[in-house]
Amino acid sequence: MEVIIWVLILFILIYAIIPYVLAAKLGFWVCWKGKKDAEIALTFDDGPDPVYTPELLDLLKRERIKATFFLVGERAARYPELVLRMSREGHCIGLHNYKHQCNWLISPWKNARTLEQSAQIIENITGERPVFYRPPWGMMHLLDFFLHKQFRMVHWSKMFRDWKRKGGSEKVSNGLITRVESGDVILLHDCGVTPGADEDAPQYTIEGLRVAIPALKARGFRFVRMDEMFDKHSSIKTSHRRKERKWSHE
Repeated sequence: MEVIIWVLILFILIYAIIPYVLAAKLGFWVCWKGKKDAEIALTFDDGPDPVYTPELLDLLKRERIKATFFLVGERAARYPELVLRMSREGHCIGLHNYKHQCNWLISPWKNARTLEQSAQIIENITGERPVFYRPPWGMMHLLDFFLHKQFRMVHWSKMFRDWKRKGGSEKVSNGLITRVESGDVILLHDCGVTPGADEDAPQYTIEGLRVAIPALKARGFRFVRMDEMFDKHSSIKTSHRRKERKWSHE
């Protein structure tokens, strides 16, 4: 019995814990920190959300900022007009699983199939295939790096626990203003319906950004998309760009 326990522990270490630590804490095999001076990337997980995503897009448009959105596939299918707006307004769109489930707890092969389904959903809407992939909660395992080679894995270098309302908008604005450095990939959220999040938390994130963005601009920071930060040519277009669908709210 003791041998079985040690084998199980060893398997968990090799399969999940070690790959996660190497990626999340040391940046191995993932995009997590840019190298150019004064460039930072705002990234938003878990959307699109019918309430908060439009408000966030309005803010980014006013500030003339491009960001990166990591979309949950089933939510992208539910709100295609928001996905199309992101694309039309020049934002980078990445993947965040078909459902907001931890990679450690689902079959790697099932996740690979549904991730492809998510990519197809977004490509059907925008005519552009997603390139970047961030697993929910950043929980990567060993097989992720072999089964998802068509995508570039993403983590983050700064986060401010903005999925919780505790600390309000000041937590977000103060964190951004005082802690952000050149090259940071910043994790934020535009949807609060995922497990462990507060549903109204994105409102505080948006309010914090209203304060922080002008302050960061004043310090000389430039806001860039993930593909601009890590690879000028990583945005893969379809060979024959699909005609954008006209979505209605019916």
